[in-house]
Amino acid sequence: MPESAADGRTWLLSGPHSSYAVHVTEADELVHLHWGPRLALADAEALAVRPLPDYWAFESPLDGREEYPVEGGARFVRPALSVRTAGRRGTEWTFTGHETEGDELRLCFRDAGLAVTLHYRMRDDVVERWTTLRNDGDEPLELLRADSATWTLPDRDGWRLSQLHGRWAAESRLTRAPLTYGEKVIGSRRGHTGHQHLPWVALDTDATEERGEVYGCALGWSGSWRIAVAQLPDARVQVTGGAGYDDSGLLQLAAGESFTTPLFAGLWSDGGFGGASRAWHAYQRGYVIPDAERDRPVLFNSWEATFFDISQEQQATLARRAAAIGVELFVVDDGWFGARTGDHAGLGDWRPNPDRFPAGLKPLADQVHALGMQFGIWVEPEMVNPDSDLYRAHPDWVQFQPGRKRTEFRNQLVLNLAREDVQEYLWQQLDTLLSSAPIDYVKWDFNRCFTDAGWPDDPYPQRLWVDHVRALYALFDRLRAAHPGVAFESCSGGGGRIDLGIAGRTDQVWTSDNTDPLDRLAIQHGFSQVHPARIMAAWVTDSPNTQLNGRVSSLRFRFVSAMAGVLGVGGDLSEWTEEELAEARGWVELYKEIRPLVQHGDLYRLRPPEGGLSAVQYVRGDESVVLAWLQAQRYGEPAPVLRLRGLNPAESYECMETGEVHRGAVLLNHGLRTGLRGDLDAAVIRLRRI
Repeated sequence: MPESAADGRTWLLSGPHSSYAVHVTEADELVHLHWGPRLALADAEALAVRPLPDYWAFESPLDGREEYPVEGGARFVRPALSVRTAGRRGTEWTFTGHETEGDELRLCFRDAGLAVTLHYRMRDDVVERWTTLRNDGDEPLELLRADSATWTLPDRDGWRLSQLHGRWAAESRLTRAPLTYGEKVIGSRRGHTGHQHLPWVALDTDATEERGEVYGCALGWSGSWRIAVAQLPDARVQVTGGAGYDDSGLLQLAAGESFTTPLFAGLWSDGGFGGASRAWHAYQRGYVIPDAERDRPVLFNSWEATFFDISQEQQATLARRAAAIGVELFVVDDGWFGARTGDHAGLGDWRPNPDRFPAGLKPLADQVHALGMQFGIWVEPEMVNPDSDLYRAHPDWVQFQPGRKRTEFRNQLVLNLAREDVQEYLWQQLDTLLSSAPIDYVKWDFNRCFTDAGWPDDPYPQRLWVDHVRALYALFDRLRAAHPGVAFESCSGGGGRIDLGIAGRTDQVWTSDNTDPLDRLAIQHGFSQVHPARIMAAWVTDSPNTQLNGRVSSLRFRFVSAMAGVLGVGGDLSEWTEEELAEARGWVELYKEIRPLVQHGDLYRLRPPEGGLSAVQYVRGDESVVLAWLQAQRYGEPAPVLRLRGLNPAESYECMETGEVHRGAVLLNHGLRTGLRGDLDAAVIRLRRI
């Protein structure tokens, strides 16, 4: 519950370990007071009476201290809000009061016809922030930039910035570097979250994996976005972020219209990078992910087994093999609909191909259910092939610039989901599809970026960048309400659409198209900095890895790598030997035993995937499991020992593989020195309190 000081201008939000405080001055300037260790309201009041420093005319006393910098006045930092109306830019607001409702604090300001509400909510130790802009005037106004929040860090020397960067098939790679003067800007101008950066940053000065202060920020937006980390001339640091990449215009608000920015969440932790990650994971399992308490099933996906060459009989054969190794969800990937015999046709026509599925999907779904598995399908609703019934009927429904070539990636164009007629078409198509057969799961893909983001008939066409995402969210919400038993996975050519916004509407995400088990260790390591294993889909595919690098790896290594998240199988089971199928069945059975720990437990990264031995540990209640990978052995040396974490040092734990008993702060070497002996080897070690 937010606390308010007697002056009505100072507020404090507190979680179990941290607090956040702000203050409105008598001049109606909103200044930041504190973000860090928990403090009392009296402490916040004491901070509020400290005067702002004096500066010469070349600097501003507000810069680096203002909670939500607006454009205009004595400010030189990047503005979080830039508004244009009646030929005038900038904002001069006055404070009009505050409201509290439950655990939410609202600070209200006004500038003529513009009403600005800053929202705050503390969820455990995660501060959620967002902003609402409403046009209460008679004239339209243009939002050139409307960021969700600006985060102000305390004065420290030697800040270090962590971020997740990458590209297709190499997403979520962690990098850390000293923060220097100026701005570091990351984001996406591609219309979706993007493979290049996850919308998350973390800052520290001297943190390790398990010790030290870490400040983190994560944005919940699945379109173009921008986060700017600035070290100002006086060394103060601020982080500003929100929807849209540049300042060319987000939306135009007519009289009475409003815009609510996406959520921008912030977290302080004194438990190092690992403690921050565990707090992010608990927050998402508790407040973001739908049905997070449910285990995600082991799935089989047919893509790498069949590609586009599919039939009902062939899929049924694969389903029988999948069921025999313990798979719980069978997914038919691309190629089941329209004229979809390759990537050149069919997108937009969401009806089963009559040659491949003459009676629709129901007969196959019934066969899959009879085998004891759930049934799922692949879709890519936001796209259309020019060779499709939809495009031939409605060529104006795509994003395009008049007089310019319509760029095709993967032989497809992007539907303008900001259009209400497109929204209604997709709703009807998908609702009909999900009603036509007992479908339990939908893999929702997005396989190209925006390139020709035009809307010739609209008076403010650039709004499609924002309205596409808002319509996507609304479509997900509508489908989930109408079909509550259907689970959804977010995919975008792998990890191109992963953020808190899409995580709140889907049950899991496809982490990367790269299923090589060694490459995946680094991808999964980066992913785990902010997102939990509960949503991280990972597949076991064939060896050699013919889709990417030709690397040969054992079935053991492939399974243990994929067991670090939501386990899936994507290999061609029709080509696996009986020995391989029997081994796979054993791994699937083992995964089901440890699944509650992996998907719902606390993660400890014991060793990063930087060569040699890497390992992660999951702890839940009285049980723990370690997944370890020996990437390469040098000079015949055995794997080093591991010091486990998260266990009670006063308790004893039994190793379920050997029956050995260890104390809580154990140095684990069983299965490492004796079992991991060569390149690309792996081990699973379980412990339980006795």
